[in-house]
Amino acid sequence: MDGESLNISKEKIEQLKQLFPEVLSEDKIDFEKLKLTLGEDVTIANERYVLNWAGKSDAFKVLQTPTTATLAPDKKESINFDSTDNIFIEGENLEVLKVLQKSYYGKIKMIYIDPPYNTGNDSFIYPDKFSETKEEYQKRIGEKDEEGYLLKEGLFRKNSKESGQYHSNWLSMIYPRLFLAKNLLREDGLIFVSIDDNEVHSLRMIMNEIFGEENFIGNFLWRKKAGAGADSKLFFRQHDYIILFGKNTDSIEELFQPLTESQINEYKNPDNDSRGKWAPTDLCRADDNDPKRIYEVISPKGNKFIKCWSYTESNFKELEKENIIWWGKNGDQLPKRKRFLNNKKGLTPRSWVDFTLTSEGGKDLEKIDLTVFDFPKPTNLIKHFLNIGINKEEICMDFFAGSGTTAQAVYELNKEDGGNRKFILVQLPEKTDEDSEAFRAGFKTISDICKERIRRVIKKINDERKDKPELFEDKKLDLGFKVFKLKNSNFKLWRGDVFKNGDEISQQLEVFETPEKDGALEENILYELILKSGYELTSSIEYITPHNIKGGTGVFFSISNGELIIALFSINDVMIKEIIKLKPKKCIILDKLFNGNDQLKTNTVLQMKDAGIEFKTV
Repeated sequence: MDGESLNISKEKIEQLKQLFPEVLSEDKIDFEKLKLTLGEDVTIANERYVLNWAGKSDAFKVLQTPTTATLAPDKKESINFDSTDNIFIEGENLEVLKVLQKSYYGKIKMIYIDPPYNTGNDSFIYPDKFSETKEEYQKRIGEKDEEGYLLKEGLFRKNSKESGQYHSNWLSMIYPRLFLAKNLLREDGLIFVSIDDNEVHSLRMIMNEIFGEENFIGNFLWRKKAGAGADSKLFFRQHDYIILFGKNTDSIEELFQPLTESQINEYKNPDNDSRGKWAPTDLCRADDNDPKRIYEVISPKGNKFIKCWSYTESNFKELEKENIIWWGKNGDQLPKRKRFLNNKKGLTPRSWVDFTLTSEGGKDLEKIDLTVFDFPKPTNLIKHFLNIGINKEEICMDFFAGSGTTAQAVYELNKEDGGNRKFILVQLPEKTDEDSEAFRAGFKTISDICKERIRRVIKKINDERKDKPELFEDKKLDLGFKVFKLKNSNFKLWRGDVFKNGDEISQQLEVFETPEKDGALEENILYELILKSGYELTSSIEYITPHNIKGGTGVFFSISNGELIIALFSINDVMIKEIIKLKPKKCIILDKLFNGNDQLKTNTVLQMKDAGIEFKTV
């Protein structure tokens, strides 16, 4: 008993739900659907097949709101910062995806994500306050405790099934992230998204809308549990889904999954063919009656076979001439076609995945003594998708990084085949529960766990290389990662809409004589300018000190082999000439370096323009 009187309205809705379940959405009655169900003549405006939900237009507002945030390097938490191409970003992934748009637009070959499944117990970020001011929003997204960690009661909230907008909240969370993720993919890029029964229907529809239904490739079913049992009274769920879309399937030639060891063992060479090992494949087409492919063939021993074959008679004879038809050891068996291993890239990806279980993910963490994360994805599962989606020199991304399985999968694949796959991982600094094993082990956030896993995997591979160096010959492995953290901009932002009178504007102008914020670190400013100029976080950075500059104080940075020049410390006529000699595409100089010397600034603008260099001051 709850002590409350009978809720008449709720009782009526429950009765209606039993009679007409189709007219309820998120426990609210859709009266247009009710009228249609009862046979009334209803005209629905703009009737079409479309996914809609409460808050969809607001989700677009969140998507379209630009960010001024930046990424600050943290070399202390990194390994081999100056030489590695792997990236870990700590921060809220929607803001991070916005920050990366200019630098990584169309550069990512593969994205794998394992987002919240919306089980009713998930906590995630979703926009639900659109009437607030920008200051209120900024305060809310920055809600942290005294140690600087995000508060779950603020930005990071549980989406309970009792919520009136249970599915809508999840859709509003995932939509802008998938939209921005699509921008980062190459034209031939792929995105794999893990999900379960709770939202698989919604996810498929939302990806149809964002990527286009024509770019749907397939739906993997991963058998993640073994044995008998039940996680509910009515149904034992043994599988999850991984939905695969391409950005543009017209740009994708073929996809392959690697042959397993047992499949490779099927390849033999009983006739010592100089082309190497091969496996026999059937040539009969049992379900076909095409008269062009029904004919008689005769084996070397004179046996006759009449079937419907996979090839026309003329093509069959050509294969015989090329010694691609196999009649068995004695030359009297039904013909087979040779498929050579050395030409076999792999199999067309299969939808059924049953070679690894959820429990294997826990064992992966046990091997590096880090059993502080519940139900991590198995490394072999992610390696399987990496093998399908990415080549040895390409970039993959995971912006729901969790414990960091994707990073481990990349390191292990590179170790196995000497590849140079690179990753970008993004993880929110979500606080761990105080009663969790992770918290007791000293991990205050999920991102801390992820970074530590990456470090331990690197150490494990380095130890293996010391023990068995012969296994690592000719393999130049990138065993490092750069850590960046989402931060507010290092530059002051002009807000003309908040001033009440001219005096306030004058005061603000005085503040903006120095555009960078007090205490802004030069390295952070450098990386912000690199990012916002459209260059990658792994771009080469060279510290230039021209020899002929008086006093030797003139220095600037050469980015991406001289494509971009950034001056942060000083500027003069000699430095300008040196920069122009390098012929960069772009040049950025802090405005304060001209120190009121308008003539030098004007001359610099003209000289850069004449040299065809894009010049900006900040």
